[in-house]
Amino acid sequence: MTTMSTPVPSALTDKAPRPGRPLGKRRRSASVSLHAVLSACAFIAVFPILWIFYISLGPDKNDYQHPSRILSDPTLDNYSHVLQNTGFGTWMVNSLIVAFGTMLIGVLIAASAAYAVSRMRFLGRGALMYTFLLTQMFPVAVLMVPLYKIMASLGLLDTYGGLVVIYCSTAVPYSAWLLKGYFDTIPVDIDEAGRIDGLTPFGTFWRLILPLARPGLAVASFYTFITAWGEVAFASKFMLTEEKYTLAVGLQSYISQFNSQWNYLAATSVLIAIPAAAVFYVAQKHLVAGLTAGGTKS
Repeated sequence: MTTMSTPVPSALTDKAPRPGRPLGKRRRSASVSLHAVLSACAFIAVFPILWIFYISLGPDKNDYQHPSRILSDPTLDNYSHVLQNTGFGTWMVNSLIVAFGTMLIGVLIAASAAYAVSRMRFLGRGALMYTFLLTQMFPVAVLMVPLYKIMASLGLLDTYGGLVVIYCSTAVPYSAWLLKGYFDTIPVDIDEAGRIDGLTPFGTFWRLILPLARPGLAVASFYTFITAWGEVAFASKFMLTEEKYTLAVGLQSYISQFNSQWNYLAATSVLIAIPAAAVFYVAQKHLVAGLTAGGTKS
């Protein structure tokens, strides 16, 4: 018994595989290109910081015009002068009070508003979130005069509380949008379980939802802290006495109409960045999770 084989079409047999570049080399070249681009971007981001630190080591205020002089004679005298002969300590305390006050009050308000919008259905729910978004569209120059009049009528000019209120009005809308999106990822079943156990809505929010939302709260806390820490326009207009100056306003004392002490300005800038870097270090493990992850893990 003979078996007959199925003929193979000549179009398939004649078609030879095309030579191509090895997969390993392609991945290696793409990896090298990607690392080169990322290294360039990292250098562009880090260079201004390194340059300010380098300028802060110059003994003369005009050394930034002749960088080679700094390399031949670096010194830390600028830091000693800033810490001992200026109001840096007072500025630091004022900034910490305002920044942490803004962070605590702002995150609490934003989290409460975000949870209410995420879980409750009430009249004007959608309009509230769009109102938050609308407040972010006004530039500082437009808000300065009306806010100044409001603070003056309330007796809050030249007070820490008034500055915290101003910063909260800036930071709360964005933080509420951020936390609302995070609360939406937390299953509603958790709220229902809390009500079954006899918790009030606030108890459910405080004892169950907030612990799950730590990454989102970390992002909101970092944002509100940085908003208050580096703000200049409102602080320079609303804080009228030198004893109430924040760090950002204190920096202006090194620049006058006829003189600019760039060495002291650079040294103070480096010192200002240290607390912000510390807050970022504490919150950094939650930042990526707070921006990308949900409330539960599979």
